[in-house]
Amino acid sequence: MIEITGGVILGGVILYFLSGIKILRPTERGVVETLGKFSSYREAGFNFVFPIFQKITRVNVTERMTDIEPQEIITKDNLNAQVDLVVYYKIKKDEDNVKKALYEVHDVIAQLETLARTTARNVIGTMPFREVNSERKTLNDRLQALLETETKNWGVDVLRVELKDITPPGSVQETMNKVIQAENEKDASKDLATAVETQADGKKRAAVKEAEGIKQSKIIVAEGQAQAIKLVNEAAEKYFKSNAQKLK
Repeated sequence: MIEITGGVILGGVILYFLSGIKILRPTERGVVETLGKFSSYREAGFNFVFPIFQKITRVNVTERMTDIEPQEIITKDNLNAQVDLVVYYKIKKDEDNVKKALYEVHDVIAQLETLARTTARNVIGTMPFREVNSERKTLNDRLQALLETETKNWGVDVLRVELKDITPPGSVQETMNKVIQAENEKDASKDLATAVETQADGKKRAAVKEAEGIKQSKIIVAEGQAQAIKLVNEAAEKYFKSNAQKLK
């Protein structure tokens, strides 16, 4: 009986210690609480806690993405545009920031999503639609800077913000399509005019070269004829002079 009891106790102790073994992956950091109070910070690898008395909370420190639910925002020029955002972020790896992510904010992901929505609404609401649509890089950088400022005590590093899509009302979209089509037709007309002009210039240059060639050939022929006449005159003058001397 004593042996059975001892075996049970030994087995319980072994199970107790085995249940206290915690392996943290390289993508995780751990925070240990003893009786509900912070006691230690744990790195990746083998870790041990005392079950019942201690609890370890795992914190993912890799880059993550949160897709902000699309929302309608009224732009400065009173257009109801539907905006879709994506925020990339991660929990900083050091002990202080991991503790902030757990103790300074109730739910990092949920509150970051809400903050991103309100920040986007406040910023985009001060911009005309054309500016929002054409200067996305500037808008993304501005939103990122504002989110970083607002979350500095959350232990979060906001890596980037991307405006996935901004959709204007149907009537505005139709007008924009017509404008784009008109601009494309205008560009095509310019390209055609340029091609025709280039072709005309080519023909003109060819005609000029042909005329220059004809002119040059006539000059050469004329010079040859003049040279021949000169030779004949010189020969005649020489011949008649010598004969005249003899006749005299």
